[in-house]
Amino acid sequence: MNCDPLLWETHSYYEINKMRSNSCGELGNQQVNLEVQLCGWVDRCRDHGGVIFIDLRDSTGTIQITVDPDNGKNIFSIAETLRNETVIQVSGKISPRPKDSINKKIKTGEIEVIAEKIIILNKVTEKLPFTVSIHNDEPLSEEIRLKHRYLDIRKERMNKNLRLRHKTTKTIRNFLENYNFIEVETPILTRSTPEGARDYLVPSRVCEGDWYALPQSPQIFKQLLMVGGIEKYYQIARCFRDEDLRSDRQPEFTQLDIEMSFMSQDEILDLNEKLIAKIWKEIKNIDLSLPFPRISWKDSMDRYGTDRPDTRFGMELHQVNEIFKDSAFKVFANSIASGGAVKCIVVKNGNSLISNVRIKPGGDIFSEAQKAGAGGLAFIRVRDNNEIDSIGAIKDNLSEDNKNHLLKKIGANNGDLILFGAGSIDIVNKTLDKLRQFLALELEIIDKNNVKEEWNFLWVVDFPMFEVNTDENRLEAMHHPFCCPCENDIGNESSEWTNKLPMAKAKAYDMVLNGLEIGGGSIRIHKKLLQQKVLETIGLSSKEINEQFGFLINALETGAPPHGGIAFGLDRLVMLLSGEDSIRDTIAFPKTQQARCIMSNAPSEASEKQLKELQVRSLHQKE
Repeated sequence: MNCDPLLWETHSYYEINKMRSNSCGELGNQQVNLEVQLCGWVDRCRDHGGVIFIDLRDSTGTIQITVDPDNGKNIFSIAETLRNETVIQVSGKISPRPKDSINKKIKTGEIEVIAEKIIILNKVTEKLPFTVSIHNDEPLSEEIRLKHRYLDIRKERMNKNLRLRHKTTKTIRNFLENYNFIEVETPILTRSTPEGARDYLVPSRVCEGDWYALPQSPQIFKQLLMVGGIEKYYQIARCFRDEDLRSDRQPEFTQLDIEMSFMSQDEILDLNEKLIAKIWKEIKNIDLSLPFPRISWKDSMDRYGTDRPDTRFGMELHQVNEIFKDSAFKVFANSIASGGAVKCIVVKNGNSLISNVRIKPGGDIFSEAQKAGAGGLAFIRVRDNNEIDSIGAIKDNLSEDNKNHLLKKIGANNGDLILFGAGSIDIVNKTLDKLRQFLALELEIIDKNNVKEEWNFLWVVDFPMFEVNTDENRLEAMHHPFCCPCENDIGNESSEWTNKLPMAKAKAYDMVLNGLEIGGGSIRIHKKLLQQKVLETIGLSSKEINEQFGFLINALETGAPPHGGIAFGLDRLVMLLSGEDSIRDTIAFPKTQQARCIMSNAPSEASEKQLKELQVRSLHQKE
């Protein structure tokens, strides 16, 4: 017998026995009278006067199957026993549906399949925890959805989100490869390094007593790829951080990682704007306006109280230190004298929208301020003819000149409400940022229902290199210790670095969308001496630098090119594109806010045998 592989692959010796000829959602009027064989799940069955209608569903859509007893008692008796979510194979002919039964809610609503044969591929033998049908949109708790995620994925919402995620990553790959980027995988088992969140540690059985760490990002390895001459790298990378979770965080997550050599910061920002514009065009059919606005970190903190500002609305922060520094209202004057600040926001027409009860202790707006660390919440109401009204001592200790200066400076008019924050600059910024966002939703300045989508992208640039870690009384890198400082801030001589580095700005940049950071990056340090000095500035000794980053330092002195890059949170991108509120609804099998998978019950105990092999002992005492 001739077993030529080429002939074998072209199926010269046999016919393929296909389970199905078509998918449910791809059929239409053009296939009328076509004999088809379909597979899928029974979405629901309806018995109408002796004729049974089955809605058959697969990943592409739903189609009606009509089972008439005139086509055989056997097929009808099978149809009578079908439960929802039973897996079946149906053979039959496509026919136009009667005009009075056309279903315009589904793509295949003008046709049906007249069943000639039904085979049950798998029965449902237990009661399902919830209804999967496209005809049931009853809200489910997240716990039950995650517990039975395999069923939740069958529902249209998750199915659609996962396909949108796939289309997004496909768009990313196509775009970057058109610019000659190549995808390179970096290690998952690596070593623990300082900075950032806590690492997930993995004990090594072979290297007794040593531990791997799961990567928080591929940062160092992608820099080494630039040293290796790859020049343009990307990766859809899995990352791991052992940190407290929120709706937009997971212990394991996916980021789009990009690095490139011989490109300026402007070139990198331009490329990534084009990438995001391509994604929004492909997924949402929206043309974004380029280039994105840029704002310095300092301006962002001054005007919005945050480095990820939502610019869909105004209500910007105003510093009013000069007005209150000599005020007899001691709360404000003392805050300024101790190095803090007094800032305020103006709520337009707030007098008619917000009552005193909501601003005073116990009110919801007061509570939002407290959550941000504020001890209280002062306010002024602007009445007719620019008269002011307040509860407490602000009004009584504000001269007419200072009152007029205040109203003019912040643009407050009759009917407006002014909310103040006073204290340390950090607390004031956090308080007014939180109030600003809360009130934008509460007063529907931002549409709660996303009826009108706004996509306010911007870049935040010129971040400080370092910030103070008050718990450890040392400097730490605001982004990470591989960001390159601005040359104008540190001088040309290495002898100047010790004094100038702590105050330097970084060549770092974040992309922000509607108050969410969706990506961040920087130009990297590519010279050995500067990298060593930055690591020393965050408190590492020469020995620690060599032990933890020696391989990177050595690489930088072998001809490392200037390079930079960025990382986008893919889960968060898809969350925004899909209109979801949580990244858990864009991930196939996410963890809960307690970092657990309640479907597979992970994490779980390890056996004594496993622990012994790893020479590890658990100190945790089970109750």
